[in-house]
Amino acid sequence: MRKVLFVFVLIVCFRLIAEDVEEKITAEEIIETMTETFNPEESDAVMEMTIITSTNQERTFAYRAYSKNRGEKSLMKYLEPGRVKGQTVLMLNNADDIWVYFPRTKRVRKLATHAKKQKVQGSDFSYEDLGSSNEFIDDYNSVLLGKEEKEEKLCYKLELTKKKDGDADYSRLIAWVEKGTYIPVVISYYYEKDRDLLEKELVLSDVRTIDEIPTPMKMVMYNRLDNTKTSMKFRELTYDVNLSDDLFTEMGMKK
Repeated sequence: MRKVLFVFVLIVCFRLIAEDVEEKITAEEIIETMTETFNPEESDAVMEMTIITSTNQERTFAYRAYSKNRGEKSLMKYLEPGRVKGQTVLMLNNADDIWVYFPRTKRVRKLATHAKKQKVQGSDFSYEDLGSSNEFIDDYNSVLLGKEEKEEKLCYKLELTKKKDGDADYSRLIAWVEKGTYIPVVISYYYEKDRDLLEKELVLSDVRTIDEIPTPMKMVMYNRLDNTKTSMKFRELTYDVNLSDDLFTEMGMKK
């Protein structure tokens, strides 16, 4: 009986210690872990993007996406539809530098600095949304607001406010990050010039373990101002790759 009681006391103590450690976790630690989990060292994927307009018209694109150095380098090569097949987008330095290759003219064009804020193929995702892997750390100050259930998951709720010298396209974000996996469940994006105006909302779902990494296989970006949405899902995905740096060059874009 004493042995059983001793084991019970140990279990309670371990739980109290774990809860105490958890309560001391900071917003910065959550964001850093989320960023690291959400941006593996390298990846090779085939993505499907479907844009749904305010009149419920649909446009679908498919592209191959390569990422290296936890998203610092990324390359998108379009596969479908035929009118954009072969068009390639190279983003370096977390999307601060963007180039586009047009197969019909066989030319590469460097986009202006502000291009990272432009929509990708008219979708609700900007180049910044897709290619700026460290923006949550570099461009925002974060505060932990507490815990809250979102999409039927227990989450950390955080507010990220744009730094004075930050280059982000939004005034602030509210992010719900699932406990345990540190995968974002919902991220709300507020308009750059009005911190109370909800501009977009990203919902992530269908989390699966790929190469031992928890991964949301579907992402939907809702544009609350334009009443449009864009869904993205993985057709193929692997993290077990060894990508050459030559891929993320002008010559690599043309292959």
